[in-house]
Amino acid sequence: MARSSAETMWADDAASRALGMEIVHVGPGSATVSMLVRPDMINGWDVCHGGLIAALADSAFALACNSHGEVTVAAGFDVSFLESARLGDSLVATAGERSTRGRNGIYDVTVSRTTGDGSSMIAEFRGRSRSLGRPIAD
Repeated sequence: MARSSAETMWADDAASRALGMEIVHVGPGSATVSMLVRPDMINGWDVCHGGLIAALADSAFALACNSHGEVTVAAGFDVSFLESARLGDSLVATAGERSTRGRNGIYDVTVSRTTGDGSSMIAEFRGRSRSLGRPIAD
């Protein structure tokens, strides 16, 4: 169900595609999405625009919270930036479900920069979701 829900949602997600995001993994309550930092993503301080890092985390969050087969939207999120991302960095956002109660959910997403030497955490994101109570149509 998680893969089917992700494929249906991702097929119409022009924003994530335009940013070059790719699904790495999707499972029940979890997802991993990657993105390469391109020249058009760099701000005036020569680092990746924070809104684009948040967008990467939000896309992983969306896949994770929609993985149960119900149309689910963001009710809000908070993001903390720990380090900057730079041109050419490969970023990976890993989302995991923390709690669901009724139609509400809480998901945490870690955004990391991957390098040949390993990875370093650059942002932490907490998303709050709300199910619309209808199935995802394929």
